[in-house]
Amino acid sequence: MARLTRTMEEIMRLETRIARLSSVAAVVFGLSLAAGGIARADGGGGGGGSDPSQCPQGEVYDGRTMSCIKKQAGALPDKEMAEWAIGLAKAGRYQEAIETLDLLKNPKTAVALNYRGYATRKMGKTDEGIRYYLQSVKLDPHYAQVREYLGEAYVIKGQMAKAKEQLRIIKTICGSAECEEYEDLEKAIAGKSDEG
Repeated sequence: MARLTRTMEEIMRLETRIARLSSVAAVVFGLSLAAGGIARADGGGGGGGSDPSQCPQGEVYDGRTMSCIKKQAGALPDKEMAEWAIGLAKAGRYQEAIETLDLLKNPKTAVALNYRGYATRKMGKTDEGIRYYLQSVKLDPHYAQVREYLGEAYVIKGQMAKAKEQLRIIKTICGSAECEEYEDLEKAIAGKSDEG
């Protein structure tokens, strides 16, 4: 009987230790998720934030050090630098976005060219923006977002047949009309059709 009591006490101690370890593991896991969320403020992914309000002009956010650092070539990996440029473009800071894209080791990726086109188009240089979009499409014909932005540029130019062709391609890429890129371009086309 004493042996059974000792075994039961050992099991209870073991269960208590497991419960404590589980609690510690849960806390550590929660903290790691929170830290990851902070490092990816605004959904930037890749460890760096893409919210330009995090840092003053001329700086970028470094997710490794969780601080703002001077914006210069090699300051961040290309993926994170491109994400920062995207954040700048989405915030309407188009010239800064282009200057940031100029710092990439490889500025000729589909994503970099897409956002160079986006920033350029938003600065009123639609034809130049289209040239960047077409370069992006050549690198990645299945990149739905560049198709959306190219279609929007065609809407601006009044080239509705070309815009609708991009809409058809996006539907093929997404597998249906239920994707953000399709819906956004469809709205742009409908908005232009209502005006004219």
